[in-house]
Amino acid sequence: MRFIDMHLHTTASDGSCTPSEVCQLAIDRNLAAIAITDHDTVDGVADAITYADNWNSTLPPIQNSDSTNCSGFSDSSDHHIEVVPGIEMSAIYNGVEIHILGFYMDYKNPELISRLAAIKQARYDRNEQMCERFRADGIDMTMEKLQHGNPDTVVTRAHFARILIAEGVCRDMNQAFKKYLGKKCKYYIPTPDIPAADAIRLIRTYGKAAFIAHPLIYGFGYKQIEDMLEELKPYGLSGLEVYHSSNNAYESGRLREIARKHGLLISGGSDFHGAAKPDISVGTGRGGLRITEAVFQDIKKAVTV
Repeated sequence: MRFIDMHLHTTASDGSCTPSEVCQLAIDRNLAAIAITDHDTVDGVADAITYADNWNSTLPPIQNSDSTNCSGFSDSSDHHIEVVPGIEMSAIYNGVEIHILGFYMDYKNPELISRLAAIKQARYDRNEQMCERFRADGIDMTMEKLQHGNPDTVVTRAHFARILIAEGVCRDMNQAFKKYLGKKCKYYIPTPDIPAADAIRLIRTYGKAAFIAHPLIYGFGYKQIEDMLEELKPYGLSGLEVYHSSNNAYESGRLREIARKHGLLISGGSDFHGAAKPDISVGTGRGGLRITEAVFQDIKKAVTV
């Protein structure tokens, strides 16, 4: 049996590992598939796919009789890896910021790149305003620091937190978010997110599947989650991220039941960020979370029919 991870961040957004490094970590753990899902960008996808292709080219060709079983799943003797081009889009649903995962994105499409660039510019303007608030209180926060010299970086609040820690203003990420970056803090400015329905339509226009990410972190009860799913299904919602580092086993079980009840696909991932979440590894989330290849195969089968 092999495992997968459909929720990974790189230096293209707020992860601390490059796309190639994330791919190598997945190879080291013999994962069958991963999805690169950076915030509002597909910039890290190409590097990860190239790295995986180069790795796969060094391996013997897949022999169905030896490396896969009758269900099409790879066994532990197979070391090939598939990289799914993905994205994690921020959106607004009923006044609450939620995240929507997109899989099998057409990451080279000029129209998609242009639309994401507009979203990125709006996020840049918001981040610059937050920098001004910090500087007004004597904290030297600049976009140059946040982007580490890479203007293509999609800056999130995690980047602000790292600067606050590096400058000795905060001792850790928890303090940074609680005191400076939380939604009730004076330095926080909401991200100019698009409506959830529009985010799903964008993903389905330039990709093959849209999933609500980590649904329990938004403060919704299970009934609210069900209502959200039914409201967003007509816009092309494909599934629900059932397995996530923020869930315990009971919660994942409830979400699995809800997804099946509403005829939705199931996904799962660690939400790996690297240094920002040191208790999460590529392929292994909090509490020893691991996701079997069957989850990925169900998604792949659904989008290729």
